[in-house]
Amino acid sequence: MIVSIIILLIVALIVIAVWVSAVQQHREKQEAQRRQELQKQKKIIEDTEEALVNSVNIPLSNNILTILYRRIYDALVTMVELSPQSKELKSRLNDAKQRLASGIDENVNAGENFVLPEHDKQLIALIQGIKKLRNILRSEHSKGKLDTPVFMQEDKIFEHLQLKINIESLIKRGSSARHANMIGSARQYFEKAYATICGLSYSDDYVVSKKQQLEQLLNEISVELKASNASTRKQREEQEKDDLDVLFAPKKKW
Repeated sequence: MIVSIIILLIVALIVIAVWVSAVQQHREKQEAQRRQELQKQKKIIEDTEEALVNSVNIPLSNNILTILYRRIYDALVTMVELSPQSKELKSRLNDAKQRLASGIDENVNAGENFVLPEHDKQLIALIQGIKKLRNILRSEHSKGKLDTPVFMQEDKIFEHLQLKINIESLIKRGSSARHANMIGSARQYFEKAYATICGLSYSDDYVVSKKQQLEQLLNEISVELKASNASTRKQREEQEKDDLDVLFAPKKKW
């Protein structure tokens, strides 16, 4: 009898130990998932705030600003649900809520007055900023948080802005090369910009004006190249003539 009781107690202890272990593992798994989700939401906030900082020189519509601030707010809501005791998170959530409730002022325009940065580093940062904003738009659209018409409209604005940056940068580089009398390099820049314009599936005032400008620049380059080639050919002929004159000149007697 005693032996049976002892065996039952041992079995019970084993079962309890297994149960406690399973409960502990489940809690650890939940905690790991909670931390992982917190990290994910934190990354969303950091990426969005970085996009806002990098977009200082990017014309943003009220829609885009609302999307960005709403994204931060939604991430903070999730973080507070996961960490309800955090006063810091609750404070940040309250600030984000007030910012959305107070409305967001309309920012500049769709890029009509956009000015190309002077320095390459600024240009690279601008391009990276636009790419990050477009990625955020796609992400919010895929989550169903952004209506398709709004997504298409705003993404089209960014696409057009990227086109402007590309074309204006190529024209600027081509003009610099032309000023430095590097006519061949200038033509390559202008031809690349022209090919980009001609490859578009749509047209607007900007596209038409830049196409006309590039056609004029390429015509001017063609004239300059012909003049340069003619000058080079004339110099070569004169040099060859001088060489022949030296070769067939009467030899002096010493």
